[in-house]
Amino acid sequence: MGIGDRLGEYFAVEESGSDVRTEAIAGLTTFLAMSYIILVNPIILSEAITVEGYSQVEVQQMIAIATIIASLVATLVMALYARRPFALAPGMGLNAFFAFTVVLGLGIPWQTALAAVFVEGLIFIVITAVGARKYVIELFPEPVKFSVGAGIGVFLLFIGLQEMQVVVADESTLVALGDVASSPVAGLGVLGLAGTFVLWARGVKGSIVLGILGTAAAGWLLTFAGVFERGVVTPPTLASAQYDLTPLAGAFLEGLDGVDPLTFTLVVFTFFFVDFFDTAGTLIGVSQFGGFLDEEGDLPEIEKPLMADAIGTTVGAVVGTSTVTTYIESSTGVEEGGRTGLTALVVAALFALAIVAVPLIAAIPAYASYIALVVVGIIMLQGVLDVEWNDPAWAVSGGLTITVMPLTYSIANGLAAGIIAYPVIRAATGDFRKIRLGQWLLAAALVGYFYVQTSGMLL
Repeated sequence: MGIGDRLGEYFAVEESGSDVRTEAIAGLTTFLAMSYIILVNPIILSEAITVEGYSQVEVQQMIAIATIIASLVATLVMALYARRPFALAPGMGLNAFFAFTVVLGLGIPWQTALAAVFVEGLIFIVITAVGARKYVIELFPEPVKFSVGAGIGVFLLFIGLQEMQVVVADESTLVALGDVASSPVAGLGVLGLAGTFVLWARGVKGSIVLGILGTAAAGWLLTFAGVFERGVVTPPTLASAQYDLTPLAGAFLEGLDGVDPLTFTLVVFTFFFVDFFDTAGTLIGVSQFGGFLDEEGDLPEIEKPLMADAIGTTVGAVVGTSTVTTYIESSTGVEEGGRTGLTALVVAALFALAIVAVPLIAAIPAYASYIALVVVGIIMLQGVLDVEWNDPAWAVSGGLTITVMPLTYSIANGLAAGIIAYPVIRAATGDFRKIRLGQWLLAAALVGYFYVQTSGMLL
């Protein structure tokens, strides 16, 4: 029996309606769609993390390796323990909160911020082990569970179009159509996107990967041909790796000294809530897209992928990076047919290779990688068909879940808005029997979360 057959048997690939080749393509697709985090996370965190005797570039290289290690460990747990096709890495938004709000805004040492992430990870491990996270997620109202996929789809679409410069910032209207005809990035991105859609519509296996690689290759060919200067449609430089993690690994222990209890608690609270609902929303949304949810809209054995998130966050804090979460880009691999932990195992293997191949990953322009988000974002909009729009509680709760995500750039905020709205609107219709006590309590807790986030308490 070959290694492919053994992997297929271990992950029950055939029983899941897939095959080893499909799972491998799905893993490659997910990795290409999320590999930008290896480059972006260090840029964000290095604004806050400074190490005496090392330049910012060297610190960025350290954080890149820490990012890879945390992603590798968390995704391995997802693959081998949870056996789900989901990948994990330090979360976007959570890293910005770590750097700009906690460290630069509050003036908290970066070591203390890492300590807060570590404590959050330990809390997650404990409450996941006792089933508390699973219980809370199962309290999510049905309209939230069935609309989160479409909400993530719009969010993905919005992110992708921004990175491709098709949607740009505007002082008057906040966003507007970019200069597609005059922007090389937008023009090449749109052409690559069109080609990817054609391949997908024709049912070509690996269409998203082919679209990403084809667009990247076109950018490099145009650069080598002298049509564009280096850095216009290709990365200006290719990064190298700094393997000495000594200044970062274990630095969270220093952060536990002289901590202000109130501030530290608020920081842990915010990390906890955002990560909790961001991960829950991603798992439910991608699972809905892949057909993994049961009739009640729950993911069977959800505590297993949640444990991968908890362990990843704890390990990430130890090696020197911010909170690890399940990635919405996992939906790109699910779209390619990934159905088992073998997809995640391939992603983990590619993260391991990335340690010695950071320059190769950096050769793929960001706009090419984000083609995957636009394609999958549109496909995920089919989730709106599962929402009972003629029911006021479903319409309001589901509608807020879908729209608040992209408008506030947060999966967690969209989930929170939908969860808060459901019992209020359901009560307004007089149908109190369909509201569980836990849903009222969860809504009240999320009102508290929004208050902390918007009251200036963390500034």
